[in-house]
Amino acid sequence: MCQFILHYLCYVGVLRWFLLCSRFLQPVSKCDMSLTDLLEELQRDPWPVAQGKRPLRSTGVALSIAVGLLECTYPTTGARIMLFVGGPCTQGPGAVVGDELKSTIRSHHDIEKDNAKYMKKANKIYENLAARAAANGHIIDIYSCALDQTGLHEMKYCPNFTGGHIVMGDSFNSSLFKQTFQRVFTKDPKGEFKMAFEASLEVKTSRELKVSGAIGSCVSLHSRSNSVSDTEVGIGGTSQWKFCGINPGNTVGIFFEIVNQHNAPIPQGGRGCIQFITQYQHSSGQRKIRVTTIARNWADASSNIHHIAAGFDQEAAAVLMARLACFRAEGDDGADVLRWLDRTLIRLCQKFGEFNKDDPASFRFSENFSLYPQFMFHLRRSQFLQVFNNSPDETSYYRHMLVKEDLTNSLIMIQPIVYAYSFSGPPEPVLLDTSSIQPDRILLMDTFFHIVIFHGETIAQWRKAGYQKSPEHENFRQLLQAPIDDAQEILQTRFPMPRYIDCDQGGSQARFLLSKVNPSITHNNMYNWGQAPASAMEGAGAPVLTDDVSLQVFMDHLKKLAVSSSS
Repeated sequence: MCQFILHYLCYVGVLRWFLLCSRFLQPVSKCDMSLTDLLEELQRDPWPVAQGKRPLRSTGVALSIAVGLLECTYPTTGARIMLFVGGPCTQGPGAVVGDELKSTIRSHHDIEKDNAKYMKKANKIYENLAARAAANGHIIDIYSCALDQTGLHEMKYCPNFTGGHIVMGDSFNSSLFKQTFQRVFTKDPKGEFKMAFEASLEVKTSRELKVSGAIGSCVSLHSRSNSVSDTEVGIGGTSQWKFCGINPGNTVGIFFEIVNQHNAPIPQGGRGCIQFITQYQHSSGQRKIRVTTIARNWADASSNIHHIAAGFDQEAAAVLMARLACFRAEGDDGADVLRWLDRTLIRLCQKFGEFNKDDPASFRFSENFSLYPQFMFHLRRSQFLQVFNNSPDETSYYRHMLVKEDLTNSLIMIQPIVYAYSFSGPPEPVLLDTSSIQPDRILLMDTFFHIVIFHGETIAQWRKAGYQKSPEHENFRQLLQAPIDDAQEILQTRFPMPRYIDCDQGGSQARFLLSKVNPSITHNNMYNWGQAPASAMEGAGAPVLTDDVSLQVFMDHLKKLAVSSSS
């Protein structure tokens, strides 16, 4: 009898909960018309904003209500919260700036000098909200469109913990934002959304390996096992991580430690094994599991160093180092991170380079190491580690994308790719260098965040004169159109949609390309100030006004330090 009453009470409780929810929550198919009408009738807030004041925004409170609603109605169930931010939070919990316009929002300089009075409190608010959402498997996306900062730096925990999207733009009315937002709801050939929920990753290893940690958009599940290392890298102290939301292009960096036990040395010729167990809820509602097991041969570093070198993947290593550097940059001083990166690169050169002591000219790297120093050079100059001329919001956005995207996209972020178009032949990849800037060339540069079409000086003059409009210059019209067509292919598939920039040599927008190229020719080079004959200047490229060192100078110093007896 008691059991019957208990079941009856449970049934009544569930029924009351369902009826309560049904008053406020309906399938889209039932409320489509009403929802559309509500969205179309939305207007700007008519409340007047006093002169010299910012609009009052309670972003922290709004986000807290959304997290609380889902927490109560759909705990531990896949769901998305979409936060659209048109300005900074100015009142209540999570405020990042005051309502007085004369009080500017914090900059990197303010953070460095500990002069950002709202930041620490706001960080704590949003970190707690992110932890609550992650515990229930709910994703938080942030869509920020404004001409000034909106507080992404403080709110970064929400997408970083939950695997949500961050999209930055100038206006919600721009086609750039609208097309990006539409791609959130991309479907596969079966009509299912290309997104998954409530994912978890468990890593198991053989006894010689330990898991140090992970770097990605995830949170720890605090599962300690025999595979967990005492040395933490990234999110460590666990062998399981939770991903509230994943997409087909998402990746996570896993770091391991080799444990050499004295009483049980690593058997040479044996194999070390790693197993990845991934579980997630597909958008169709199905629960899926994928198990990936890999094995690699052990090699003695003292006697078989060439075997280890042969298995080195310089692209993957560069991306992992970039993620690790970004993770350290969140808590360490920028100069300390650069010094750590330099020391790591020098040790790698000393370990795997071939050279004679104190003879920099003798230094050689094998083919599968040859590009790695170049990646590190561009990483040091990138917006991920150099915060000058970037706001804290932009830095948080760039770092979020780097730790989330796949290897190919991450490499493009670190070292952009450049293609050259000219009358001399088909499009070809060229060096990210000032020598690639020629007056009779068009350059297409992909930085992942920007697509830049750069017209050389002569090409720009011809285009300005309108030669492409006359039938006898059809070849020139086709030359101008070729990079545009290739750029459109990239724009059709990239998420978030990159900013499209069309510029000419000498124009203000050319800075997007000039800031990325290796400054092999600068205003400091005597070669460019008339000391060399005109014949030697042909094909040398355009100088860049910068005091940054070039890749050649960087490599010369690296070789000296690597071969030095004292280092």
